[in-house]
Order: sequence, then C-alpha cells, then structure tokens
Amino acid sequence: MIFAYLSLFGTLASGVLALGADRHPRLLRYGSSIFLGLSGLLAIVAGGWAMIDETRSTDVLALGLPWLKWHLRLDPLSGFFFSIVGLLVFVVSLYAPGYLREFTHAGRKQSLSVLGLFSGLFITGMLLVLLADDAFVFMISWELMSVSSYFLVAYQHQHAANRRAAFLYLLMAQVGGLAILLGFGVLAGFGGGFTFESMRAAPLSPTWASIAFALAFFGFGMKAGMVPLHAWLPEAHPAAPSHISALMSGVMLKVAIYGLIRFTYDLLGHIQWQWGLVLLIVGSASTLLGVLYALIQNNLKRLLAYSSIENIGIILSGLGLSMIFIGTGHKVLGVLGLMAALYHILSHSLFKSLLFLGAGAIAHSCHEYDLNNMGGLIRRMPQTSVFFLIGCLAISGLPPLNGFVSEWLTFQTALQAPALESGVLRSIIPVAAAVLALSAALAATCFVKVYGVAFLGQPRSRRVGHAHEVAIGMRLAMGLLALLCVLFGIFTSAVIGIIDAIPNLLLGQGPPSAAAHGWLWLTPISPKVASYSAPLVVVGIVLFALISYALLHVRATRIRRGDAWDGGFGSLNARMQYSGTAFSMPIQRIFSPVWDLKDDVEETKNPAQPWRTEGLRHQLQVSDKSWSRLYEPIGRLVLSAARRVGRIQTGSIHTYLAYSFFTLILLLWLVT
Repeated sequence: MIFAYLSLFGTLASGVLALGADRHPRLLRYGSSIFLGLSGLLAIVAGGWAMIDETRSTDVLALGLPWLKWHLRLDPLSGFFFSIVGLLVFVVSLYAPGYLREFTHAGRKQSLSVLGLFSGLFITGMLLVLLADDAFVFMISWELMSVSSYFLVAYQHQHAANRRAAFLYLLMAQVGGLAILLGFGVLAGFGGGFTFESMRAAPLSPTWASIAFALAFFGFGMKAGMVPLHAWLPEAHPAAPSHISALMSGVMLKVAIYGLIRFTYDLLGHIQWQWGLVLLIVGSASTLLGVLYALIQNNLKRLLAYSSIENIGIILSGLGLSMIFIGTGHKVLGVLGLMAALYHILSHSLFKSLLFLGAGAIAHSCHEYDLNNMGGLIRRMPQTSVFFLIGCLAISGLPPLNGFVSEWLTFQTALQAPALESGVLRSIIPVAAAVLALSAALAATCFVKVYGVAFLGQPRSRRVGHAHEVAIGMRLAMGLLALLCVLFGIFTSAVIGIIDAIPNLLLGQGPPSAAAHGWLWLTPISPKVASYSAPLVVVGIVLFALISYALLHVRATRIRRGDAWDGGFGSLNARMQYSGTAFSMPIQRIFSPVWDLKDDVEETKNPAQPWRTEGLRHQLQVSDKSWSRLYEPIGRLVLSAARRVGRIQTGSIHTYLAYSFFTLILLLWLVT
C-alpha cells in the first residue's frame, strides 16, 4: 500500500503546486507535471505488484466519521485499474507541458491554477475510488472525481456550449451517484454495515439482489456513457482540454466499469444470468448506435467521444456474456468473457487516449477540430500522423494491434453459445455477435474517414496549410501509447498471464488454457477450438512488405516516369477531395432512421441570369434522437411538476404557519 499512498500524495502535491501557476506558469507546465509523472509511475508499480503477487493489502485510517473509519484495500482487481490510471497519468505528464504552452499566452481568460488544482483532485478521486473498501470512502471519492471533472469540463467557460456541457455532465453525474448510493444502501441494510466485507456477507434474496444490481447498473452505466444514458458524454469530452479528454475517456469511464464489476462480481457474488442478458442487450445497442453516431460527426473530438460509447458497449457485451455463462453454470466460459472485457478495457484506454492526444496535437498546431477544414497533415506533422494511424488501426480492430485481441476474445466467448441449454439465449447471443461484427466494420469505415480526410490529400484551410509538428514531449507521449498498442497486441499471452489474477480473485477460476502454449500462441478455450498467434502475424506482414518492396523496386528500374494525366481539368485542389460529410453519406442514407437529420441546400442565383446557379451551400445538422425521445420529455415533465409544486409558495406567513402546524400534527400521529 505504500506505493499507492505515495501515488496519492503525488497527485495532491501536483494540485497544490499548481496554485501558483497564474503567477509562475512554469510551475504548472513542469513542476506539477513532474509530480504527476512520479505519481503515475508509483501507481503502475502499486497496481502491477498487486496483480503479479496476487496479494490483498488492506488498511484502516482514522478519518471520516467517528463510528466509521476509512477502509482501504488494494487487490488484483483494483490493482489492474490502478495501473491503467497510473499509465495514463504518466503519459499525460509528458504531454501536458507542451500542450499547455498555448494557455500561457497573454490574453487568456482561464486560470492555470484552476486547471492544475482540479486535475490533481480529479486523479486523486479516481485513485481513491479504486482503493475504497467501504461505501463511505467510495462515495466521497466518487463525488470528488465527479465535481472536480465538472470544473475541468467548464474550464473554458467563456463559451456557452462548454457551460451547458458542464451543467449537463454534473446533473447526470449526481443522478447516477444517487442510484449508486441507493444500491449500496440495499447491501448495507441487509449486511448490517457500510464496509464491503459486511456487504459481501449480506443475505440477499434474488429479488433484492436484482434491485441492487439495477440501481448499480443505472448509476455506473450513466457514468460509463452507455446508451441511452450517454447524452453528457459527446458534450463534455469535446469541451475539456485534450489531455483531460484523454483521461476522461481513457480512464474515468473505466473507473465506472470498475465500480460495476466490483459491485456485481464481488459484493453481490451470486450472479444471475438475467443480469447478463440486460448487459448484453444494452451493450449491443451502445456498440451499434455509438459507432453510427461517430460516423456522421465531423468534429474530431465529438467523433471520438461517440466512439467511446461504442467501445463501452463492447466492454458491456463481454461482461454480459460472462454473467450469462456464470449464471447458467458455465464458469470457465464466464471467465473467458470477463477476460475479454478486461482486455478491451486496457486496449481502449491506450488507443482512445492516443487518439484524443492526437486530436489535441492537431488543435495545438492548427487550431482546428473540423475534419472538413483539414487535409494534408501527413506532410506537415509526419510523426503525429504515424502515431495517429496506429491508433486508428487499433480502434478498428485490425491485427496485430491490441484492439483486435480484445474483440477476438469477445467473439470467441459468443461462439460458445451452443453450450447453453436455453434456446432463447442460444438465439440472442449470435445476434449480439452479428451486431458486434457490423459495428467493427463500421468502426473501420469511421476511422478510414478520419485519417483519410484529416491527414491525406491537400489542406482545406490556410491554418491547416501552415501546421507544424508539435513539441517533443507531446510526440513522446503519443509514441509511447502507440508502442504499447503494438506490444499489447503482440505479447497477448504475457498480458493475460498477469491479469488472470482477477478472475482467480472474483470467481476462483482462471482462463483454462489461454497462455498454456507460451507467448507465441493464444488459445482461450483450447488449441482445437481456436488459436491466434500475433507474432506470426507480424512476421507475415513484414515478409509481405519486404517482398512487395523488392518487386516494386525491381519493376521501378524499367518504368518511364512522367506526370499523371489529370483529365484536362488542370491541377488538383482541395475542392476536388472527399469531405467528411461526403464520405459518410452512403452510411447516412442506409441508416437514416437512426438520426434526426436536417439537410439544407442554399442555392445562389445570378441576378442578371436567374436561370444560372452561381453557388451552392450545403449544411447538415445531426441531432441525437435520445434528446427528442427521452431527455426533452423528461425535462418538460420536471418543469411541469416544478410549476405545480411552486403553487404552495403563496408568500403568506399565515399559510406557511398552517403548513408547519399540520406537518407537526402528522408527525406526532406517526410517532404515537
């Protein structure tokens, strides 16, 4: 626990040191970042030690309430997430000094002290959530994480959209937190205490266990951004600074998944297959709708935010499959589903943080997030373009990167559906697998659009045309994440050999033969059922590349080179390229019922020749149907109820005295 405590001290010291950043900006850019980097490294050590050694370290601190001290615990499950948080914090500490340089320019209205202070508190809250071993510490840490991140979302508060996004985020965070508190209340009521140890021993009936699960699933699912509770996510993530967006998407969403796993697998214990079915359905819907909404976006950070919803859906699908198999008595297959979800948690943390940092690098260089204004960045930001390409390949689920491994494990779990006795479940799981396959193809299409429109072709605006490579620290952070995406995609057996301590802790069972054949082969069920060798895939790719290069090089010596035929239209320009809107138009036509679309075309006529069109202007507005179908009706209902309740405020002291008198009479009657 000593390394975990030192990590917490480092994040707090980072926030305190940042208080002087308004007068001395280098304190935030360098001093605070150094403490964050050390904190991240210590968190990696603490979490890695807990997983490798499979230890459970506990501690009790004389804090909190007089009758309820703080109970802390670090075990393989919390250690896994602790390491992920530490890794991303270390990467952000490398990225932040270069990225924050633009916030130190004269004329900025934002306070650097606010940014540094609440960044430290935000990370501290996430780490404390992972260490909490009682409901009191958990909820305090959860609120610290939520409230501090609210100030980070509202950091550039001069923009009305950012203020709106921050309010929506805080509102939904508080609603979700209330549901989590009620879920803990059910367990505490039957367990006789607020410690997790008491809750594990709570004698719950299946009905009360399902009620507690429903409350926890609602609360943690809202924080994770599952459909239809996702409305805050595409608003809040684009509003925050890019390194904070990377932490929110790469880490904070995973802390919510940690809470769901801890509550369901550890505290409730007796898993019912019906819970898994709910997770599978919601996860499949989140996966498909998330990627469809991402495809239609042209704001890069908003696109990445919707993509996070898709990946949260993949994680929930893996957990749902795990619960279905565990609840029907197939614990070994349930372990496989849990491992698939955990691997995708790790994978998504890496490649999504890489993509958000890449988006921040583009904005830092050319102050642009709109894909339709980008183009040609591969020549102006060559290193960033390579790192961003690796992130796009990983999130598209292509081998030999880490995104492929986790999705392949999820598919392997779904393919075990014939082992179930229920015909309904055997029918639903293949449909969910088909949705996952469709979503994977759409995700690849989405990031072909992103990379092709942003990095290839010619610049579509002057600012993009003058873009330049970013600072060395920013490139180093992106390069480290890109390298880890490759390594965790190749050495999969080694990674699974470490995280198999988690199913051993929660289920008393590890994966049957995932790493039984060494680092070269991954065999999740058995070699006869399915196997995958990332190192051999890498060897095949390298050989193919070398042979192709040799053949092309030999042929190139015999080919006469000249200018390409341009069809007689002159040199190419940016207007001849596909825009982001045009690229996604076929998907938009096929899946048009998914969105609320407003397609406007303005035509400009020549006054002297009315039959002649001088210009066309196309504008596409895309709205999330959850607003018109769910949130706006709820908002109208709440406002209507508030107006009716407001009628009791008459402004008359006699009326208020009457309220007090009759309330007192009612309470006396209840007491007696």
